[in-house]
Amino acid sequence: MKRKASLTKRPSKKRKQLYTAPLHKRRKILTAPLAPALAEKEGVKQLVVRKGDTIRIRKGSFKGIEGEVSKVDYRAMRLTVEGVTFEKTDGSAQHFPVRACNCEIINLKNMRDKGRKAVVERRLPLEEEELEEEVVEESS
Repeated sequence: MKRKASLTKRPSKKRKQLYTAPLHKRRKILTAPLAPALAEKEGVKQLVVRKGDTIRIRKGSFKGIEGEVSKVDYRAMRLTVEGVTFEKTDGSAQHFPVRACNCEIINLKNMRDKGRKAVVERRLPLEEEELEEEVVEESS
């Protein structure tokens, strides 16, 4: 019996899926965990990173720096953050690309956005009242 290609466990095949993924799927992969206080407030542990979100870098040489996301590059799977720069040999400053998994979101830019709000509401666990209503409907 033939299996779906996405059900593989082999690391080499998983890496290949990541590198050859189309941009609309790379966007969903580019997620970062929310800070503990924000995660408790929103009710989800991680979200897709968007331009304008405020993040804190958790790993690497820029660890601890907080800044606003200035660009999200889905092709390279990297973010650029204001304040995270390095100096080139000619003296000019260049943004340093950071992986989303090495950051945590500390402030969301626009939670009033319908799409983002829908994602959060879809992931929230059902309330006890809603569960009771479903049980009553099923028993009828």
